[in-house]
Amino acid sequence: MIIFAVGKLSPIQTVMISVNKDGYSPRHIMRDLLRDNAMLLPALSRFDIPFGFGEASVAEVCRNHNVDCPTFISVCNLLSGYRYERDAISLPALMGYLRRAHTSFLNIELPKIRYNLIEATAGQEDDEVAKLLIKFFDDYVEEVRRHMEYENEVIFTYIDRLLVGEATGEFRISDYSESHSDTVEKLNQLKEMFISQYSRKDNMKLSSALFDIIVCGRDMMSHFEVETQLLIPCVMRIESQLKSGQQGKEKPTETENTAEQLKMLSEREKEIIREVALGKANKEIADSLFISVNTVTTHRRNICAKLDIHTTAGLTVFAIINHLVDLADVKPQ
Repeated sequence: MIIFAVGKLSPIQTVMISVNKDGYSPRHIMRDLLRDNAMLLPALSRFDIPFGFGEASVAEVCRNHNVDCPTFISVCNLLSGYRYERDAISLPALMGYLRRAHTSFLNIELPKIRYNLIEATAGQEDDEVAKLLIKFFDDYVEEVRRHMEYENEVIFTYIDRLLVGEATGEFRISDYSESHSDTVEKLNQLKEMFISQYSRKDNMKLSSALFDIIVCGRDMMSHFEVETQLLIPCVMRIESQLKSGQQGKEKPTETENTAEQLKMLSEREKEIIREVALGKANKEIADSLFISVNTVTTHRRNICAKLDIHTTAGLTVFAIINHLVDLADVKPQ
């Protein structure tokens, strides 16, 4: 049990959020997540969630801003060291988060650090050590840019193709995961080089820049954890599903696949799958179809049993392949 002071209460009054081994849930107040872990602030912007949500719950905030709540919860739990669920992940929503993270690193965080380093070493034009360290930083940023542009242009494009059922033997996400280098160490090296090699008094600006490097390094490490622990396993699962679907037929046609799978489902079950693929939670599906949450849960259980698909990502792929939902409607949140 974690206790937080609330601004409107007296100093001795408190409000409590139950954060145990199960971590955050949709019922928690969004502000309490930030009180528990201030490092979740970047996650909000990367899910395109604006501030000003008052005392709304996580579920309410996600619903109000069309954010896939299970994906948001899984990312926040992972970033905070709590138990997280991979099976609840929406790949389009997760890729939207990761794309915005790339934009944040390349256009905001790293340029800010460079500006502060230049300011901290200003007036020392003949300082070769400073020049070399800035050059080291610039080379590092270029490496990060190449890495993230490769993810945007190659990895995410590959995943988009998987989501529409286009399996290919040319590439597997495991090929990428094996070469997925952690670039945080070089950022730490830069910090250590400034501390050990750059001697100058009146270094408050430099201290601020080095602190930003520490924060950025932690943020980037968390970013790689999301890719390693959430993105890659989800993609590997879809690859496996698509591969299994192709076994037993030399050239299965889309028409055969559609007829064979859809005939097992009722019209209501098709509606449920469509709503799941659009990123809606069980309560939202119940409200949309004017049925109870228990009925939605029962339908989903029956659907999983019939199709042998047990993840949101898998149902999303099924819906896209079988034209229950348009790919254009399954957008990153």
